[in-house]
Amino acid sequence: MLGFKHLLAYGMVFMVPIAPMGIYGYVVGPGQGMVPFIYIVGIFAMFFTALSYRWMSQEFPIAGSVYSYVQRGVNPHIGFLAGFLIMADYLLAPALLYGFTGIWLNALIPQVPIWVFIIAFVAINTLITARGITVTARANFVLLAIELVALAVFIAFAVNYVFIQGNGAGGFVLDPVYQSTNVDLSFVAAAASIAVLSFLGFDGISTLAEETERPERAVGNATVAALIILGLIFVVQTYLAALVQPDFRGLNPDLAFFQIGREAGGAFLYYFLLIVNVIAVGIANALAAQTAIARILYSVSRDDMLPASGFLSKIHPQYRTPLNATVFIGVVTLLVALVFSVETITKFVNFGALTAFMALNFAVFFYFFVKRGQRGGSSFVKYLLFPLLGFAIIAYVWSGFDSGTFVFGFLWLLVGVIIGAVKTNFYRHKPAVVEDL
Repeated sequence: MLGFKHLLAYGMVFMVPIAPMGIYGYVVGPGQGMVPFIYIVGIFAMFFTALSYRWMSQEFPIAGSVYSYVQRGVNPHIGFLAGFLIMADYLLAPALLYGFTGIWLNALIPQVPIWVFIIAFVAINTLITARGITVTARANFVLLAIELVALAVFIAFAVNYVFIQGNGAGGFVLDPVYQSTNVDLSFVAAAASIAVLSFLGFDGISTLAEETERPERAVGNATVAALIILGLIFVVQTYLAALVQPDFRGLNPDLAFFQIGREAGGAFLYYFLLIVNVIAVGIANALAAQTAIARILYSVSRDDMLPASGFLSKIHPQYRTPLNATVFIGVVTLLVALVFSVETITKFVNFGALTAFMALNFAVFFYFFVKRGQRGGSSFVKYLLFPLLGFAIIAYVWSGFDSGTFVFGFLWLLVGVIIGAVKTNFYRHKPAVVEDL
């Protein structure tokens, strides 16, 4: 069984401690060089949704994440649709990660086609996930250690470059954290839209509830802890990057952080960070994503709410994992990664997660505040104020999606509505597990 430390490691791996390295070049320009400020906004913005996960995981310590929480907190049919929406994110996310990994490795080894790298990484991660959660947990600790070592190496080089050698900014400056002339309500809103998307992944911890000891405590605590710890790590590394290279305008968006690494530590640090990012994204992050979606798929299938539910809800007798769901996810991920470009996948990957987050925040308000009448004292803050703030922040970011993303999202939702109607006789029947509550 898993404990708090395993869940925390899983959540940190899922969010990727060195995630800012890969996207720094895309954030620093729109952020006017204030990338640390953007991540501070992100911690605040996602904190309320993390608390909603905490309250619901305490009340319902079971697998399924948003699917199970909204199903039991609001309505089983709305819960199915929330789960179906977040499946879109989890199905597409691993394919996106493998796509990036293939592109990066192909840049290092042009003789090997991108598709070869994609197949290799999908096969490795599917095998690890299928072997059992304890194998995955051990792998998480190793992969997390590699990422944290890489982060420590960068910090050492950056501190030496700036504070000892006197290069870059030459010391502490506040510009990366706050520029009064550039920060206003519109900038904060834009920063929130960037930051919220950067923190996706902490929610995956809740999918491991049924493989965790005392999940009613461990899941929620690990979710909040992972968000705060990773947020602070994001702030530290991007602040040091800004000190190494204050003039961000000449950086290549695709390789900006690695260029900063080259400036602070030469060719060694450039290639070292690039290789570790391949490991972090292609193995660590993708492994966590595949683990999460396999368990969501298993949970929904266990309730007989998907086609081929009997097949997808099978548990391997030896490894005690949802083996069929895991292999199915591996096949779907491979097909999506090989067929679609990373640009196309990126465009659609976040719709499902953010829509499901809104449903989760509403579920906390509806279940505790409305249905159970917990409205006095701290309950007013926990079950009304905080979830509504979480809902409002996510709704604002959600409203900024482009038309193509909305078309994809609502088409995916329509498919879910049709499947739900077929499986429940046009929503007349509830899943058996809900009828038995």
